[in-house]
Amino acid sequence: QVQLVESGGGLVQAGGSLRLSCAVSARTGTNYAMGWFRRAPGKEREFLAATSWNSRTTRYADSVKGRFTISRDNAKNTVYLQMNSLDPEDTATYYCAASDTTAQIMAVMISYWGQGTQVTVSS
Repeated sequence: QVQLVESGGGLVQAGGSLRLSCAVSARTGTNYAMGWFRRAPGKEREFLAATSWNSRTTRYADSVKGRFTISRDNAKNTVYLQMNSLDPEDTATYYCAASDTTAQIMAVMISYWGQGTQVTVSS
């Protein structure tokens, strides 16, 4: 069983930055591709970014490309999402996810989900 725990959410002004973290509990966590999603009130869940287990492959949604960066530190069993130039449209609950491949993450074929962390961007 793999547990994912997000942190780093909060309130930020438009134009600001936040870095989300996702701690992966299991020793085997480094074997998984990891990703980030978000869900805003009244909207569908949205894929944001994914990275392979060795960071050689990264994928981004067009809506965040150039503003968000996914990275991972396997020595710390942690995945990050650096978010820059935040806009009120980025207000949502952000979720970490794990699966076998980045393709599966993009297809929302997720093995494990985190509980989510709230990000609120004020105008």
